[in-house]
Amino acid sequence: MNKHSPLGQSGSLLERAAALYGLEVPTAAPGAARADPAPRHEPVARPEPAPQLQIRPEPRPEPEARIKPQPLRHPQPAPRPLPSQRLAAIDRGRLRKQGLLDPDAPAGALAEEFRIVKRQLLATAALPGMNETKRRVALICSAQPDEGKTFCALNLALSLAGEQDVEVLLIDGDFGKPEILPMLGIEPQAGFVDAIADPALDPEGLIVRTDVGALSLLGAGRQVNNVTELLASERTREVLARLLEANPKRIVIFDSPPALAASSASVLASHAGQTVMVVRADQTAEADLREALDLLSPCPHVSLLLNGAGFAASGRRFGSYYGYGQ
Repeated sequence: MNKHSPLGQSGSLLERAAALYGLEVPTAAPGAARADPAPRHEPVARPEPAPQLQIRPEPRPEPEARIKPQPLRHPQPAPRPLPSQRLAAIDRGRLRKQGLLDPDAPAGALAEEFRIVKRQLLATAALPGMNETKRRVALICSAQPDEGKTFCALNLALSLAGEQDVEVLLIDGDFGKPEILPMLGIEPQAGFVDAIADPALDPEGLIVRTDVGALSLLGAGRQVNNVTELLASERTREVLARLLEANPKRIVIFDSPPALAASSASVLASHAGQTVMVVRADQTAEADLREALDLLSPCPHVSLLLNGAGFAASGRRFGSYYGYGQ
């Protein structure tokens, strides 16, 4: 058989190709396994359609897995007020019995009169050129005792306490005969003289706050023999400066001793930006008034307040306009 002879159908494909091209076919080693015939191609089955995707809501966490809200804390009790923060309740009935202003009562003649007085006092405090410390310090004085200077000082302070932008500190400066705290039913305690005599004392801690608007009180304090010298010391200026710096809205009102009865009045006048001299109608002598004004000359602004007048030349009828006092 040559290359032109037709191929037989016997033999494997490899043997027939070797015979066709004259190649030698390697024989398998003895004991070797014969190669498996080529696998038959089975028809490929069509894939099953993919299942439709179903969107399920995300499961909610179990109740115990949730963040539990923190229990509300009980409000802490307010700290007890310090001595400097205590409020003194002022009996309104006590005020009325003494003829003083009742801050809760309707407007009357007395309230309207002191509204005029305080407007003048506030206008004077706002004058240009006034000393920044003294402009907020006012002295209420008289020439002799029993002319109504404490009555006027209390009413003026009560009226000022009703202002929206003012806080008033009434200091009992009648050191020989203090009456401010007793008239309001408050027990005497350490006050202005103690703050001057003891540099370790904080004057702000001696102030008594009240339940009347923005009214605070500072008593006279201990009685000493050298009160005039204490008032003339640099320590007094320091105490007043600290009281004014502690509250920019604060106005200090001093109830002064009578100018002709105690030398401390003229020293207090040197610390004040203005003095209101109370003149009792049909009682204050002109000579006494002139002498008292000379003693109060260290104060740059002095005005007169007529007290106890039974006749008003201007015909003012305060209170009746609003239906009161008729």
